[in-house]
Amino acid sequence: MCGIYGYVGHKSEAANTVLDGLKLLEYRGYDSWGVAAKIKDERLEMKGGFLTEKHVGKIGDSHLNFQLSTFNSHLAIGHTRWATHGGVTVANAHPHTDCKAQIAVVHNGIVENFQELKTYLLKKGHKFISETDTEVIPHLIEENLKREGFASSVRDAFNALRGLNAIVAVNAGSSEIVVAKNGSPLIIGIGDQEFFVSSDVIGIVEHTKKVIFLKDLEMVILGNPPAGGIQLLSLPEGNKLEIKPEQITWSYEISTKGKFDDFMIKEIHEQPNVVRNIAGNYTSQIEKLAKEIQNSKGTFFIGAGTAYHAGFSGNYLFSKIAKIHVNTSVASEFNYLEDFLTRDSLIIALSQSGETIDVVEPLNRAKKKGSKIFAITNTLGSTIYRMADYNMLLNAGPEKAVASTKAYIAKVSVILMLAYVLIGKTNEAKNILLKTADEIERLLSETTVDDIKKIAKALSVSKNVYAIGRGVSYPSALEAALKIKEVTYIPTEGLAGGELKHGTIALISKGVPCIVFAPMDETYESVISNAIEIKSRGGVIIGISPKKAEVFDHFVEVKDVDSGSYIAQVVVAQLLAYYMAIDLKLDADKPRNLAKSVTVK
Repeated sequence: MCGIYGYVGHKSEAANTVLDGLKLLEYRGYDSWGVAAKIKDERLEMKGGFLTEKHVGKIGDSHLNFQLSTFNSHLAIGHTRWATHGGVTVANAHPHTDCKAQIAVVHNGIVENFQELKTYLLKKGHKFISETDTEVIPHLIEENLKREGFASSVRDAFNALRGLNAIVAVNAGSSEIVVAKNGSPLIIGIGDQEFFVSSDVIGIVEHTKKVIFLKDLEMVILGNPPAGGIQLLSLPEGNKLEIKPEQITWSYEISTKGKFDDFMIKEIHEQPNVVRNIAGNYTSQIEKLAKEIQNSKGTFFIGAGTAYHAGFSGNYLFSKIAKIHVNTSVASEFNYLEDFLTRDSLIIALSQSGETIDVVEPLNRAKKKGSKIFAITNTLGSTIYRMADYNMLLNAGPEKAVASTKAYIAKVSVILMLAYVLIGKTNEAKNILLKTADEIERLLSETTVDDIKKIAKALSVSKNVYAIGRGVSYPSALEAALKIKEVTYIPTEGLAGGELKHGTIALISKGVPCIVFAPMDETYESVISNAIEIKSRGGVIIGISPKKAEVFDHFVEVKDVDSGSYIAQVVVAQLLAYYMAIDLKLDADKPRNLAKSVTVK
């Protein structure tokens, strides 16, 4: 989680540069934000130290003039927070400073031994003002400075931290930035007499295409140009490493809402073209992946949240279409299945951001066993992209809303096409995807959306919601439930229709809504029977199907487009979730407590 940004260089508007960078990184967390800048100004009692400005809430919601913009500064760092330790308060917002405000630190991760370190520092006389684990870091650096230089102090402080962490520390005395990481991503941008630090390359490409993707257990020292330079060191020893910058060859596409009120609904409407792009341009990439699957002895899909649901659909699609067995695991649980892995195993990692720690960690363990990794991501240059043996970019375009929509549809489209390619039916897959894109476009028509809005209005007053499906529609039910709970905060459970009678049906009473996915496949009669069981106990049935069954109280038609029906039917659930959130006057793009990129365990 959390977004980190830093700048040192010749420009006198470092604070504004950092603020602009944080706006691009806010998808990583938006509980609070803050900037610390080195200020020399006669209007301030504090001269030569850091002036810090912090706010609770989203950057765009502050409605305040950014006070630091009124001061000249050549050195600044900033942070947009997803809270872990300590509540959402100004005091807990980053950056955190030492006792003299000469050292400022921003941090992504969890310091697992922070209480032990805090006890030690309190005995040394340090004063703490927050509840966060992060605040021990600047004080630890301050303590180390009593006996060594700044860079060494940061290195020793970082080496004392337990857990997966990334930090950026700045020193007002030397105008240095020191960056260290083990887990969370950090990228260094090398400009003309200036350096940038960012959690994501999107914060840098606007300024420079020359970057260093910092590896785990590496540290960078950035001096104030032109006198200062750049040094790359290993952790924990501090040995110098050769600097090999990479050249970014692409530009970040700035996404705007355009005619839409929110990014989520805009991204839902972009899905037909996402599916068409995969149908028209992905044959060679998917054939390459198919060959790897055929050569492997054990294929595993792993992902987290929405990405897991996409991979889970692969279990059914591969069985149904290609008659091939694959395994799917929640990424955070895959570590406990690693005993299956060999040099002949293939791990297909699914992730929109390409930074999800729950995926990165098992991939590191799989690499140690010699297993091959194929990454399917939407983010060029991300951690998962760079650590994989083979890559496939979804090219779905920027996905700004936290609740993933078009990346999910892209992943399932790739998996569906892959299943057909494995049996030599590539053209059939393309035709199905093109028909699916047309059907999604029809679902997004004003007439259909108006019907969905009415159902969403009725659902938005519910205390809980259920979604059921069978076969490939079971992952659809899981994804529908996730979308609704993410953006509406209404408890929603997705389950296989046959599991109702094994406990969940006890929760059905008069007026409880249940979304039923009923495509015209081998599951139709069974899932309709489940719907009848729910209705007989007072439940309200929302049917998503090509055919209106008598049991449906509400009905949204999704025309039969063969295996593409499993893709199109999820779009209805996305629309229901979005319009429920709008009825509840909630921020569909930035739901509470969530972040787009999950980089802590």
